Amino acid sequence: MKLGQHILPNNLFVAPMAGVTDRPFRQLCKKLGAGYAVSEMIASNAMLWNSSKTLRRANHEGEVEPISVQIAGADPQMMAEAALLNIDRGAQIIDINMGCPAKKVCNVASGSALLKNEVLVGQILEAIVTAVKKDHPLVPVTLKIRTGWDRENKNALTIAQIAENSGIEMLTIHGRTKADLYRGEAEYETIAAVKNVIHIPVVANGDINSPEKAALVLKETGADALMIGRAAQGKPWIFREISHYLKTGEKLPTPKVSEIQKIMNDHLLDHYNFYGEYVGVRTARKHIAWYCKGLKNSHTFRHHMNTIDDCTLQLAAINHFFDSLKEDSEDLIYLEAA
Repeated sequence: MKLGQHILPNNLFVAPMAGVTDRPFRQLCKKLGAGYAVSEMIASNAMLWNSSKTLRRANHEGEVEPISVQIAGADPQMMAEAALLNIDRGAQIIDINMGCPAKKVCNVASGSALLKNEVLVGQILEAIVTAVKKDHPLVPVTLKIRTGWDRENKNALTIAQIAENSGIEMLTIHGRTKADLYRGEAEYETIAAVKNVIHIPVVANGDINSPEKAALVLKETGADALMIGRAAQGKPWIFREISHYLKTGEKLPTPKVSEIQKIMNDHLLDHYNFYGEYVGVRTARKHIAWYCKGLKNSHTFRHHMNTIDDCTLQLAAINHFFDSLKEDSEDLIYLEAA
């Protein structure tokens, strides 16, 4: 798949998720079969540009290219300036967030709240595309949206046409409205309708949690690519599973306990190195919980994990837990709903 001057290895993308898709996680997903990953959302507010959180999110050192950075905001000029700043900091693709339903984002008229103001959407997109193309003509600008404001006000078709006319080069659509948050099931009819009326690549997002579901969503939407978010939490190998299934029609065997243990060790060592010990050991807890969810004795283990404040002890506890699993079997055995 081609995006601007970039040839992507495949059409399986990692969704931008705040607090999740940091550089270590993006790198891991790419290693395990993802063809493309978008960074965590970076605010366009100039007052935050040099905050420790923003600078960490803008750290792409050693990252597998292309490097895509997602920006969020509601002021056209500020968004354009944020796009240029992130290109200067290494971004090779700029993605615009108009899909986040979180209150702290929508309460400042950003994220998916923008879908209610189609005029402002057009102004933001044109400001960013114009600024980027003027100084960096080879940098694509992409957009992520939802299907609309609420189920009675689905305007993804209109937003998609505004996006294409503004020079957006790829559109990702999450199959829920802003009001839906993450409740219920994603719907794909709107994504299919958008795909039928615009001529830029369309990416389907929402509830893609298995190889079979991935094949179904591609068939139902006609989308050019798939974006996977929550299903990759604790199971980053889902990308290679989907890729293999789409190519062969066959499912890969579930990873063995030893392989998951190695994936976790590599992930966490990179995570600690990226964040440092104090932040690293605490932000690693959610990843550990996702990896272990549903496994034998995982509830007790996760509770213990939250009491550890040292990276070395945390890693030792993880290895002890997985070694105990291997004593019973090398096969992953889920005892709870995973």
